Amino acid sequence: MFDETDRKIVEQLRQNGRATNQQIAESLNLIASTVSTRIRRMEDAGMLRVVAVSDFAVHGYNVVIHVAIQVSGRPALDVAEDLAVFSEVFAAHLVTGSYEVSVVLTLRDIDELPSLITDKLSKVAGIKSMTPAIGLDIVRYGLDTAPIESRRLA
Repeated sequence: MFDETDRKIVEQLRQNGRATNQQIAESLNLIASTVSTRIRRMEDAGMLRVVAVSDFAVHGYNVVIHVAIQVSGRPALDVAEDLAVFSEVFAAHLVTGSYEVSVVLTLRDIDELPSLITDKLSKVAGIKSMTPAIGLDIVRYGLDTAPIESRRLA
């Protein structure tokens, strides 16, 4: 479990993912070996993963689309897992409400959307309906916390 020192170490990494153990230790009045040991423990326990994040546009993805998906005749988890294999699917979620699955797509150009929906997504068994919504602007994109690994619901 995270304690206050772990939280402070993670906060330092959020502010500067390239900070050395020595730099983190100095800012928290610790020794570098303590920081190193705690980071390794959190990583080994699956509680922390240090990653680099870049902007979609840097990689040529200029369109972000949310698709609400209603499912019928098949478990929503199975549908979400089938959708998650497509390279255009940035994220797939099981959700509550008037639809069961939510996916976020990243495309290089809006012209890719019709064929993606008709040639790929609509071929996934169990999809009753899809409601795409084009993202106009990203107001906030926070990565303070995220699932380390996908979790299969029991």
